[in-house]
Amino acid sequence: MKPLTVHTGVVMPMDRANVDTDAIIPKQFLKSIKRSGFGPNLFDAWRYMDEGQPGMDSAKRPLNPDFVMNQPRYKGASILLARRNFGCGSSREHAPWALEDQGFRVLIAPSYADIFFNNCFKNGVLPIVLSEDDVDALFKLTEATPGFELVVDLDQQTVRSADGRFERRFEVEPFRKHCLLNGLDDIGLTLQKADKIKAYEAKRLQDRPWVATDPHQRLANA
Repeated sequence: MKPLTVHTGVVMPMDRANVDTDAIIPKQFLKSIKRSGFGPNLFDAWRYMDEGQPGMDSAKRPLNPDFVMNQPRYKGASILLARRNFGCGSSREHAPWALEDQGFRVLIAPSYADIFFNNCFKNGVLPIVLSEDDVDALFKLTEATPGFELVVDLDQQTVRSADGRFERRFEVEPFRKHCLLNGLDDIGLTLQKADKIKAYEAKRLQDRPWVATDPHQRLANA
């Protein structure tokens, strides 16, 4: 997982409440569990004029010109500004996979669905909670300023506009902050204890050789 320390990016506004995970990544794309390649199908039903299916070349599909992601001013956006209850619906982990694969490292909204919120942290995406008033202010600034950028400093827990017109502090649980700053997902956290795990397994085999699954290993430890 890529560390997130200070992130500067163009903001894309998603001016809809209750955006569910099936809108973020539709169900037909859930067959793969590779955690990559989902970016082209992010917001698929809103993003394209046709119905998307696995294996289609999205580069050749007709784009919906009215959808915010397809507007030139938001090209390359990496901060998604959303309304309340973002990520509701099913618990699919593919939703943060698709957001991260498309390049979104930071989300800002007044609230999120609980499971989606937790899944974001586990997959290198920072979901920031700001008040309704602060989110309203950011929507106005984003819409009024082509190429509007925010600077997110996770260590200092601040969000500020690159032009200095907006600055707020946000809260984040210390353990989640530590994991994002150091690029640690659940596997990365486990691998930090690799030496202790190996030592435990070696002692366990020495004390109980009959638990070895490899017959040659059972004989060697008998």
